[in-house]
Amino acid sequence: MYSHKQSVNILTALLVGHGVRHAVVCPGSRNAPIVHNLNECPDVRCYPVTDERSAGFYALGMMQALNEPVCVCVTSGTALLNLAPAVAEAWYQHQPLIVVSADRPEAWIDQLDGQTLPQPRALGRFVRRAVSLPESDSWYCSRLVNEALLDALNDDPRPVHINVPITEPLFDFDVPQLTEVQRIVRSSPARDYDCLSPEFVDGLVAAHRPMIVFGQTNPHDFEGIDVDYLFSHVIVLHEALSNFPSVSHFDEVLYLEEREERREERILPPDFIIHVGDTVVSKRLRRFLRQATDAQTWRISQSGDVEDTFQHLRGIIVGDPESVLQSLSHKISTRRLASMDYRRQWLTALTAAARRASDYQPAYSQMAAVKYFEEHFTEGIVHYANSSAVRLANIYAPHHVWCNRGVNGIEGSLSTAAGYSCVTDEKVFCVIGDLSFFYDQNALWNQNLRQNLRILLLNNGRGGIFNLLPGLEQSPARDSYVAASHHTTAEGICHQCNVDYLSAEDTEQLHQGIDTLLHSESSRPVLLEVFTDAVRDGQALSLLLSTC
Repeated sequence: MYSHKQSVNILTALLVGHGVRHAVVCPGSRNAPIVHNLNECPDVRCYPVTDERSAGFYALGMMQALNEPVCVCVTSGTALLNLAPAVAEAWYQHQPLIVVSADRPEAWIDQLDGQTLPQPRALGRFVRRAVSLPESDSWYCSRLVNEALLDALNDDPRPVHINVPITEPLFDFDVPQLTEVQRIVRSSPARDYDCLSPEFVDGLVAAHRPMIVFGQTNPHDFEGIDVDYLFSHVIVLHEALSNFPSVSHFDEVLYLEEREERREERILPPDFIIHVGDTVVSKRLRRFLRQATDAQTWRISQSGDVEDTFQHLRGIIVGDPESVLQSLSHKISTRRLASMDYRRQWLTALTAAARRASDYQPAYSQMAAVKYFEEHFTEGIVHYANSSAVRLANIYAPHHVWCNRGVNGIEGSLSTAAGYSCVTDEKVFCVIGDLSFFYDQNALWNQNLRQNLRILLLNNGRGGIFNLLPGLEQSPARDSYVAASHHTTAEGICHQCNVDYLSAEDTEQLHQGIDTLLHSESSRPVLLEVFTDAVRDGQALSLLLSTC
């Protein structure tokens, strides 16, 4: 029987899954659940050593002899500090020492309770990664253990530290078998991408509902990929932040799936997911893919970092995503992947959503402004600010757009576009909401501004995204305090900063202003401020979705 503690069982299962077969264990009560599990597990042999200083070096000698990782487990408090000499030596010998320390609950650290000190960073730079496991979140716990063990066992092995806070009671051993936990695998970086992981390739070939999801990418990425070939074999979903010459209207499709739960023919989640690129804007897509708990999910990235956006990562292919996908396409060139029914479902739904978005003529609103802008945009670089602006881009922008989506902050969108305009002769457009603009207005208080900067300012007097969050309308604090409603205009800022100022308050002025913004020549930057009503902006989007 194993420990009642979920985090301890997850740790034990993943130690075994990543090939740890030997453990040096030191005495103590707080680490007793971990030692019990290691002793109970038939795949692990335990070696008791009382002195922690000696225990660390015992483990080092075992690694030298076995050429494989060894775990050393200690109790809470100064026991961990006694491992420092052995850990430092293991670091410089490139040995994958797995340090496991039991700990008291975080609330009791520095509260004059016994055997308590800040343990998670106690070994400093002599471990490649230090993690502290949550007791109740199984996904987060398993992800942290996977991250630590992958870092210990990569091509340049190094020590890692896994800290395990354990609340009382400590000695309940009533779990008959270890939890089944997903071990994340990571391929070694390879120049020959024909040597792809067989598990990755075979999993894709065996899948009935494979899907590739492209997050934010550089506009120069994937230029060599045969897009039509990809689309003919798997379902490909992408956003305006990806480098594809089209709009993928999956968000509207997923809105319909969520709204009509009892439809007879629902689109099932994929059974094999390849995630390429970085962040994905759509919450609906993330929610949809997180429900695909039985799917194999693979991440292709240069860094090899564990980025488990969809919460059931199976493996990581380390390498240039374009080269990996090209190699993959050669391997599957004679196979038909996605089932015909699954492809038909998705393509029918995406085509219908694209037609509705094209045919839909929103009333005067921010949506109408972005739709007209994108329909008449011909050349240049486009930056979108976060929140409502980039979500409108995902409906109407059939080209790559830049967006500070790495951490999705309100600050800096205008400054980023202005900085871009300083080093190119192309026109640089920034589509931005009012809160983002006024927060970053000092981007215009700058002697570096050039005439190629064009700004489409969508001003509805508040953070428009807050009108779209269900339930927030019940709070009397929404408008003034959460959405930061205001009556500010950019006109004075433009005059002060030598920027040509235009404004629009109806459809005719909007079209004239955007035409000027797109096509006119000017000796200084140009800004068009589009004044709209926040309620009508929300209604325009709701009407589009309601036609789905």
